Amino acid sequence: MVFSSLIFLFAYLAVTLVLYYVVPFKARNAVLFAVSLVFYGWGEPKYIVVMLFSILVAYIFGFFVGKYRESAPKKARTYLIVSVILNLSALLFFKYANFFIENLALIPGLGGLEPIEGLKLPVGISFYTFQIMSYTIDVYRGDAAVQRDPLKLALYIAFFPQLVAGPIVRYTTVAEEIDERHESVSEFSAGAVRFLFGLGKKMLLANAVARIADAAFAAVMPSVLFAWLGAVAYTFQIYFDFSAYSDMAIGLGRMFGFHFLENFNYPYVARSVTEFWRRWHISLSTWFRDYVYIPLGGNRCSRARNVWNLFVVWFLTGMWHGASWNFIAWGLWFFVLLVGEKFLWGKALERLPSLVRHAYAMVLVVFSWVLFRAETLTAAAAYFAAMFGSSGVWCGSRVVYYVLEFWPELLCCCIAALPVKQWLETALQKRDAAPARAVLTWGPKLAAMALLACSYCKLVTGSFNPFIYFRF
Repeated sequence: MVFSSLIFLFAYLAVTLVLYYVVPFKARNAVLFAVSLVFYGWGEPKYIVVMLFSILVAYIFGFFVGKYRESAPKKARTYLIVSVILNLSALLFFKYANFFIENLALIPGLGGLEPIEGLKLPVGISFYTFQIMSYTIDVYRGDAAVQRDPLKLALYIAFFPQLVAGPIVRYTTVAEEIDERHESVSEFSAGAVRFLFGLGKKMLLANAVARIADAAFAAVMPSVLFAWLGAVAYTFQIYFDFSAYSDMAIGLGRMFGFHFLENFNYPYVARSVTEFWRRWHISLSTWFRDYVYIPLGGNRCSRARNVWNLFVVWFLTGMWHGASWNFIAWGLWFFVLLVGEKFLWGKALERLPSLVRHAYAMVLVVFSWVLFRAETLTAAAAYFAAMFGSSGVWCGSRVVYYVLEFWPELLCCCIAALPVKQWLETALQKRDAAPARAVLTWGPKLAAMALLACSYCKLVTGSFNPFIYFRF
């Protein structure tokens, strides 16, 4: 089930809200957990068993890690390691088993290996596995208290707004709100507005530019301008698709009294690749920083060791996104750029004009999304070649058609990728007049209702539109 579907908006969410607010507070966690299982199992209920197994592992081993953390640290560490291995084993099997088999089959003498038929990736396993690991590690470190109520821990892991595509929520972020939270009309309203803005991003922007990207990446010999247009369109698509999901998850959380941390902070205004990753998929980058990079030694070590630590992080970041060499190449692409900015050209970059730095960052980010979007490294190489003239055609009828057809959406993408909303809010707050306060109060609500109406029109005339990060 996806947020941007009629059945979610007008059936599942409506029923969930009614059930949640009519039962006593003590029963609300149980209601949320039950409806989360329905949400997760809507398409393939058999994978509920995998998630429940992961929750059971988190509860049992988290309990023993907390029990022995101070009295028997070595025993606590053993329980932690076993917990991590069990959770990663499930992720490795479902996500990477066939990838490893296919590559091993290329070795002489192992050609008889066959992929496992019917093996599918459980939706959201990458996200909830990382949440479980963060909980157990934080208990081991003493940063989080052991959750002795299995229902509360299960709700943290399975809560439907962020279950299948993030953001990756730390247990410490929501621990108090799982025990006791305060719902209010103002919080519910703010959450609903945030949700509808995310819905608008997905339905009106991401889905529109996806048509350009799909056509360009499917073209056999796209012209130079069409290849660049497709790469730029996908750059917009993945941002508005993924940030839309985060907006909707954060908004839904607030409607039920939970406050998730932000996952995006206008990444396309970045003036370096380093800054881009401070603004993009914040929950993932901070997860790798806190649970991989810093434990490896971070930057408090020799330069060679620091480079190795960065390599490990970005290799794993690429692998996390998918069992494909192009995802590994995508991660290593950022490794090279970040090491370069850190040790080679970073200081020179800071002396350049702001506009030049922004252009530098965006061109490199666009290249990264070509690697990310392509199915294989060969396809990525062919697309890069098209961007630099392999077809021998600079322009063509298709690029003219798509620009004329989608110029309003492309223009809106350019505007929405900038912090225009923040600029307007700051300007209105400075005026401190009654009309300005009225716009601040009612403007977002009216805009959200308009986005709902436009999105509804797209929903009733469109087709299935899953989020990109559902496959991770």
